[in-house]
Formats: sequence, C-alpha cells, structure tokens
Amino acid sequence: MRKLLLVTAAASLAAIGVASSQDATMSFFVTSVGSGKGADLGGLAGADAHCGSLAEAAGITGKTWRAYLSTSDTDARDRIGKGPWFNAKGVKIADDIASLHSDANAITKQTALDEKGGVVNGRGDKPNRHDVLTGSNPDGTKIADQTCGDWTLSGAEGAAMTGHHDRMGLDDSAAAKSWNSSHASRGGCSQEALRSTGGDGLFYCFAVN
Repeated sequence: MRKLLLVTAAASLAAIGVASSQDATMSFFVTSVGSGKGADLGGLAGADAHCGSLAEAAGITGKTWRAYLSTSDTDARDRIGKGPWFNAKGVKIADDIASLHSDANAITKQTALDEKGGVVNGRGDKPNRHDVLTGSNPDGTKIADQTCGDWTLSGAEGAAMTGHHDRMGLDDSAAAKSWNSSHASRGGCSQEALRSTGGDGLFYCFAVN
C-alpha cells in the first residue's frame, strides 16, 4: 500500500511538473473551436476572451492572450507581443514579429496545434478546418472590408480574409501556402459560409507575456 501511495504521489508530481512546464512555454495555438457564430467573435475583446478561456481550460495560466486578428483600425501584427512563441509541445513557432511574417516561421499542420496540443484538421481531412480567420495581409496588416465587420457579423453579408494553418491549398502559389492571408471567405460571415470553403471560425492566439 505504501509503495502504491508513493508511486501515485510521484505520478501526481510529474503531472504537475508537465503542466508547469507547459504554462511556462506555450504562447501560441489555434483555437480548437470558434465562437459557434461564424465570424461574429464579439469583436477583438470577445476573441481575446475566447483565447484566454480556452487556454485556462487547458491548464495554461498566468498569460495574457491576444487573437491574431486585424480590424478596420488595428493590425494583427501589433496585437501579439514581441515573441518568441512556442506551441503546446514546446516547438518554437517564431522568434519575433519579423520572422513570424517571413519564410522563417515554423507554422505547419504539425506545429499549428490547438490549446490542448491537438492537430487541427487540414486539407484532405474530414471536415477540413484549415481556413483560419485573420483579416490580414501577409505582413500582418489589415485588409479593408475583409474582417466581417470587425468580427461582429455572422450572416450573409461581409467577408473575412483567412489563412491556411496547414500551408496547403489548391495549388503551389504563395497565397495557397500562406498561414495568414490565403483567400477571403465566400458567401458571407456565417458558420455555414466559413465551413463551405474549408473553415470553422477558428483563429490564432498568441501570448503577449
């Protein structure tokens, strides 16, 4: 019995150690779920809160999270801190803003994990969920009229620029392989419209501290 208790205690301490390590390193993830209302995320404040809630539910505490989303008066690149950023497995995504928005970043289907360390469905999977909301140009600056009303619309109107977290598309063009600026949603900002082109209302979250 004593041996069993010691083993159990050791396992508990190991688990705590893993959680603490993850808390200290994870600073980037793709949301495992969206708002459920298409591109209506409740604006930037709602999107940031969603990032924080998902991270907390996954056991990641003590961090301030920001959604990688541009709006009519905000560039996504200016919202996410200075880096470096690591995924849930401790893999470095990028050192800084410049490397994140260059070929030096390490974003792929295998590294753009969700907050629980899971792989997000991409091209070829069912359902395909690789369209990630950004509203941004390749350099992380805003695109006019492609933010679904600054992330408050969920109907047939509007459009949202999306990127491919798996860096895969219909061809080998730079846009098809872009993690943050591949193509705009078609048919509006509803959940159904986002799903019709391979999305699910997911977005990137970065820790600023």
